[in-house]
Amino acid sequence: MYNEIPLQNLSEDKAFDRYERQFKALADKKRLQIMNILTQKGRTCVCDLTPLMGMTQSKLSYHLKILWDAGIINKETKGTNSYYSINTKEINHLLSHELCCIFKPSC
Repeated sequence: MYNEIPLQNLSEDKAFDRYERQFKALADKKRLQIMNILTQKGRTCVCDLTPLMGMTQSKLSYHLKILWDAGIINKETKGTNSYYSINTKEINHLLSHELCCIFKPSC
C-alpha cells in the first residue's frame, strides 16, 4: 500500500520499491485511461467512472485499487460512494527532473 513518507526520507531500496509499484501501476492501458479521465474531470465518483470506462464496477475497482495502492490517485469515501482524483503531488514527482537525474548521471 502507498506510503506517504517522502521519497527523500526513504532508503534507496525502499524508494526503488515504491517506483517499481508505481511504474507497474502505470504499465496498463486501462489504468492510463482512468488517469486521463480523472485528469480531465477532476474528483470523480466510481459510479460515474463505470460507464465511462465501459467495464463492470468490480473490474474498475481492481484497477483503481492498483493505482491507489501505488499512491497515484487519491480516494475519498462519502457514505457508500468513493471519489477518486489524481494525486498531483505524486505524479509531479514521477514526472520530475529529479527522478530523471537518478538515471542520468550528467544531471
